[in-house]
Amino acid sequence: MDVAVRGTAGTATSRALKRALDVTGAFAGLLLVLPVLVAVALAVRVEGGPGVIFRQQRVGQHGRVFTLYKLRSLTPVADEGDVRWNIDHDARLGPVGRFIRRTSLDELPQLVNVLLGDMSLVGPRPERPHFVEQFSATVPGYAARHRVPVGLTGLAVVHGLRGDTSIPERARVDNLYADTWSLRLDLAIIAHTAAHVIRCLTVPTRGAGQGLDGGGCPDRVR
Repeated sequence: MDVAVRGTAGTATSRALKRALDVTGAFAGLLLVLPVLVAVALAVRVEGGPGVIFRQQRVGQHGRVFTLYKLRSLTPVADEGDVRWNIDHDARLGPVGRFIRRTSLDELPQLVNVLLGDMSLVGPRPERPHFVEQFSATVPGYAARHRVPVGLTGLAVVHGLRGDTSIPERARVDNLYADTWSLRLDLAIIAHTAAHVIRCLTVPTRGAGQGLDGGGCPDRVR
């Protein structure tokens, strides 16, 4: 299904503005969260041994495959992470792994992906090639969401569309973001996401299982 680009995210000026926001925000974010990142990495190392950074192939803008970085929450067997949809209830998850997944702290290394240009701070969440191929063949508009940079957070995320939620609805909201992009929208999504993560860290049991728009701390961010 072809989806027309009706927003302004495709102009040279808007791309430059978005990239400037990404570089500035990711660099400042890394400086700000560095103590947290180091502490969490040490906790992951103590719980699960060496190899605290998990690398996984994801599909970015225009279908380009890149290596995404995360803090490891468990050690997958062979290539199970590439084709297994959800590990939230995996018995191998320890307390640290569950905590960093629930609070999204495992996503912090993706600020490096933003600096490298693999991702934006805001955009559709990147998915694994196996699932991109599957959803592109079965979900109208899914492939079209890749016409904009993938993101650390996004409009679908702040509407609670992550984890085991509707893929068609995610595709619809991701395409809505692409069609209506503005720098103000990106800033609003970043502010909403930051406030949510702070709530998760300070009141971690409040509204467990809700999406970002519900004010609670969800079980998983995908």
